[in-house]
Amino acid sequence: MEMLIHRDALARFGYALSDTTRTQILLSLRSGPGYPSELAEQIGVSRQILSNHLACLRGCGLVVAAPEGRRTRYELADPRIGRALDDLIGLVLAVDPSCCPDPETDGCC
Repeated sequence: MEMLIHRDALARFGYALSDTTRTQILLSLRSGPGYPSELAEQIGVSRQILSNHLACLRGCGLVVAAPEGRRTRYELADPRIGRALDDLIGLVLAVDPSCCPDPETDGCC
């Protein structure tokens, strides 16, 4: 049973990272909470697109929303997510980019 829980959690994390917009959102929230309008501007997407991706990340259990009056603040659901992203970034930097196709241009992944 425990293995299934770990498998499902890693699958959700992998799904979240499989999209560049969701990855950018997670990386932005690594440094602290953010608001949709600011995140949309920072990432360069419409608020509607950002809202759809935030809903996905909430559904995956990676971000949480905290209402603040008329605004909603988003943050990582657990500080360990930020540390996991830091670890993954370190691993990616150690990979030879010539060995892996670019998913943006090669249609892979």
